Amino acid sequence: MTLRFLTAASAIALLSAASSANAAEAQIAYDTALFHADYDGVSGTAIAPASTPSSASDTAAQAGTAQRAISTQFADFEEEQGSSVAAEPTDIPSFRDGYSRKLLLTNGIASLEGASGGGIATWAILAGMQERGFGGGLHATAVLLPDFDWQSFGAGVSYANRIELSYARQRFDTRDVGAALGLGQGFTFDQDVFGAKLRLFGDAVYGDPLLPQVSLSVQHKRNRDGAVVRAVGALHDSGTDIALSATKLLLAQSVLVGGTVRLTKANQTGLLGFASASNPDYSVQFEGSLAYQLSRRAVVGAEVRTKPDNLGLGEDDWMDLFAAIAPTDFLTLTAAYADLGSIATFEDQRGAFLQAQLAF
Repeated sequence: MTLRFLTAASAIALLSAASSANAAEAQIAYDTALFHADYDGVSGTAIAPASTPSSASDTAAQAGTAQRAISTQFADFEEEQGSSVAAEPTDIPSFRDGYSRKLLLTNGIASLEGASGGGIATWAILAGMQERGFGGGLHATAVLLPDFDWQSFGAGVSYANRIELSYARQRFDTRDVGAALGLGQGFTFDQDVFGAKLRLFGDAVYGDPLLPQVSLSVQHKRNRDGAVVRAVGALHDSGTDIALSATKLLLAQSVLVGGTVRLTKANQTGLLGFASASNPDYSVQFEGSLAYQLSRRAVVGAEVRTKPDNLGLGEDDWMDLFAAIAPTDFLTLTAAYADLGSIATFEDQRGAFLQAQLAF
């Protein structure tokens, strides 16, 4: 057990060290009232006056009000640096200047399959911290269970908060179970997951609070142990999931709500292959998320995910309870209690989900 925790901790420490160079960057307290109701995350103008000015004096007054409001967003910077931001208003970055960072934690984390969202559930959000231009991130994940170890490493990149491409390598260590199943002590299932996600409409943070961000995603999975998964009863060693997700952060309540409908043939997300002779078709599964933001840098929540039992091994639905913090603007650390139920007939697979994500 000690070795397993040290392995997970070393990956987290590596990403933490990479982020430390940016730890002193200004911490921005955003005033979301500045964002126009129709802002969709792609428009070059994120701040707009509520009405058309009727005269040159009105224009000047509104410009002054907007500049003062923008200054309040950088109050944390003023406190940390000991300088007056208001004294140099022209140096303050804004969406008009091309400054387009997302609010902290609104980029989510990386799921076990590499796509942005929660640990076990897909969200509609995209990778990285940028509303415009390129953003992305790297992640290292470990799930420590009584009879198995699950690891995932990968990266995601997005452009203009519109499209995301992701990759994850999954490793599922059977430890002593491998010998009991005749696979060999410590046999490891490996899988590559290639993902693409397209934001169709809406924004997870801004705009109409009743209109969520909606995204369509595709994940193509290739199991690297085809002969073994076919021997277990899987029909295929590769497969493609299709998911439609909706996510919304209700800023006034600090509550995030999300749901996903997934078409899949995957057995244990594909680590035990896809479909079976008795269940060869796609099935519809659901993923749900609910989170509460304690502060700009901390969030807690829960997720559920339903899964098919194509192989007849008693594959259970999943759930987790998670907490995530952002110690810097670029690093997110997540810990969760994960209940993955029965895996390959071994019951009560409950344990720790640990992840470090470095985003830009």
